[in-house]
Amino acid sequence: MRPEGSAAELERRRRRAVELLRQGKGVREVARMVGASPGSVTVWRQAVDREGSGALAAKPHPGRPPDLDAAQVERLLAMLRQGATAHGYVNRQWTLKRVAKLVRDRFGVAYDPSGVWHLLRRSGWSCQMPEHRARERDPAAVEHFRRVTWPRLKKSRRPPANRSF
Repeated sequence: MRPEGSAAELERRRRRAVELLRQGKGVREVARMVGASPGSVTVWRQAVDREGSGALAAKPHPGRPPDLDAAQVERLLAMLRQGATAHGYVNRQWTLKRVAKLVRDRFGVAYDPSGVWHLLRRSGWSCQMPEHRARERDPAAVEHFRRVTWPRLKKSRRPPANRSF
């Protein structure tokens, strides 16, 4: 699994580890100091021995590049914060299909709903359901039901009967 941090931050961590090794610190100590495994520190040292300091250079992220760049994701999140009703839907609930349609309409990028889910999770969004309450809701009546009516209706625990066998 790829560690947290940008490519430049990870490169700085590798370079710091090799510098600490050159100062005479042990592999395990360096690993603790830079937050890496001892095996990784050993691999970095061997790479520098074989190929020089260029071996520690940042490498591009593996895999396909994202369909939306960072600015487009920020614009999308701003649109989502406006709410679904601002974009023509009858209720406030964003679904993955609705977000996928918004992305396709505004940015010309087709996302599968599962891809939308990953995009939103990376951006710190979570799955939430809006709270539905009737307009006619009477808070006093609800409180009365909770305090008076419900305890009367609720089954009570009866102690087990003494049975002799």
